[in-house]
Amino acid sequence: MQIHSLTQGTPEWHTHRATHFNASDAPAMMGCSPYETRTQLIHRMHTGIAPDIDAGTQARFDEGHRIEALARTWAEEHIFDGEFLYPIVGSEGKYSASFDGLLDDYSEGFEHKTLNDELRKLQHFIGQELPLMYRAQMEQQLMICGGKNCLFMASKWNGDELVEERHCWYAPDFELRAKIVAGWAQLESDLTDYVPPVAEVKAVATPQFGLPAVSIQVNGSIALIDNLQVFGTALTAYIERINKKPETDQDFADLEATVKTLKNAEDALDAAESGALAQTDSIDTMRRTVAMYRDTARANRLLVEKLVKAEKENRRTAIVGDSAAELVTHVRKLNERLGKPYMPIITADFQGVIKGLKSLDSMKDKVSTELARCKIAANEAADRIQVNLTTLRELASEYAFLFADAGQLVAKANDDLTALVKSRIADHKAAEAKKEAEQRERIRAEEQAKAEAAAQARADAEIAEATAAAKAEAARTSAESIAKAVQPEITLATAPPCHQTVVLTPAQVLGEKADADRNAAAFIDKIESKQSEPPSLKLGVICTRLGFQVTADFLRSLGFEPAGRERAAVLYHESDFDLICLSLVNHIIGVRPVFTESISIRKQAVAA
Repeated sequence: MQIHSLTQGTPEWHTHRATHFNASDAPAMMGCSPYETRTQLIHRMHTGIAPDIDAGTQARFDEGHRIEALARTWAEEHIFDGEFLYPIVGSEGKYSASFDGLLDDYSEGFEHKTLNDELRKLQHFIGQELPLMYRAQMEQQLMICGGKNCLFMASKWNGDELVEERHCWYAPDFELRAKIVAGWAQLESDLTDYVPPVAEVKAVATPQFGLPAVSIQVNGSIALIDNLQVFGTALTAYIERINKKPETDQDFADLEATVKTLKNAEDALDAAESGALAQTDSIDTMRRTVAMYRDTARANRLLVEKLVKAEKENRRTAIVGDSAAELVTHVRKLNERLGKPYMPIITADFQGVIKGLKSLDSMKDKVSTELARCKIAANEAADRIQVNLTTLRELASEYAFLFADAGQLVAKANDDLTALVKSRIADHKAAEAKKEAEQRERIRAEEQAKAEAAAQARADAEIAEATAAAKAEAARTSAESIAKAVQPEITLATAPPCHQTVVLTPAQVLGEKADADRNAAAFIDKIESKQSEPPSLKLGVICTRLGFQVTADFLRSLGFEPAGRERAAVLYHESDFDLICLSLVNHIIGVRPVFTESISIRKQAVAA
């Protein structure tokens, strides 16, 4: 805080105040001062012209300074334990305050007011419940000096004798402090655009010439002496001169005076009629004439009253409408600054602040103050949104897709927004990590399944290869045994019904053996390639080719397992057919010992 060697009330002090935002003006800036409106404050700061202070007002100021000095001494003795309170002027940047008292370390301040009925009526005389006009001033003082609290004292003195006092401690209210800073910023902006209104003399009604006095006198029992015709002519002419289209405050003032004149005419007619009736029992003509003029006066009075009321309502509506339009424009500009329509709805109570007011000037001031409050609230919202947008850009630039609701989120407090952004990003990363882990596990399982399938395929191939080799060996052995069994010049008996004998020469036997070897080799090739061909040979086709029926169980006993099924049909490999035929031959040879005996007999015959 910078200390200024200035004495309150001096020209130098006034010069200093003219270039700063002063704590004593904070109540007027916030629209809570009973002594100066916000509009008046802007006009004074813009023009530098302060209202003239009359002798009575100056006397009150002087008395206030006198009892302030007495109260400061009392506070030093009874509350501050003998520490001195220094009345100084200090500033911090563009903010300034004239302290009624301040400790030398600036930790505690002193503010004095004359005790009044408003303060006496406070239920709890504590700092945070003091009227806003006092709290605003002390809050700005503490903001400038950095103090921890301020003693508020209100006292009444009789000469140098303390008659009554109230005091309490006021602690900093940082929410109010923020409003004060925003309020001065808005007032500074309003000062830039301020155009002083043309000075207008307050409208005073034009003196009304009025109407002639109504006179009705009874002469005898029925004769009347009156000036009703003269009065009626004057009334009609007066009504014709009434301005039915008021535009200026002067016009409204004249119309309000006209209402009073017409009301007086009604009252005068009533009084004259009553006086005449007191003098006679029945004067019909007089009564009808009085009634006609009275109705004329009343009807026109009501018309003027409605005209004045309607036009004032139009002015009232215009004041509210213009301010509402200005607020809309202000919010639109803030949205343009933000880049998108992020601004929340700013609620203004223009109708409420002018409720019960009759003066157009007072309406304008209240509406202007309410407009300033709304602009301050809008600016605060825009600043908060701007900070939140920066936070979103810094924290979530790579995750914009997670914040489709940014328009709602930016209205939150920055701490809440930051926590929400971090939480949402963390949840997304966790979900992505889980998804990647599941994908890796799926790939691992697929690779494992492929490896197991390959291993199983290799095992099946080895088994199939071993099986094929065994069958090939069996076929080869069977062919060799057949060749050995048939010696040169063997005679084979054909089917029993034919009873024919076939004699084989040695060359034929050797040829048969060679064919058997070739067939065995072919069987081996077929066995080796069988694993790659799909099973397609049905059991029924095998039986058709053989010319007799065999069963799957019989073939299984020969070593041939079904390779598949097609519905109810059992399937084998096509290459199995030759092996099946050879196995059938071997089986038949094995179960027919007569065939062996016949061969032996024929061998003996050949030898003989």
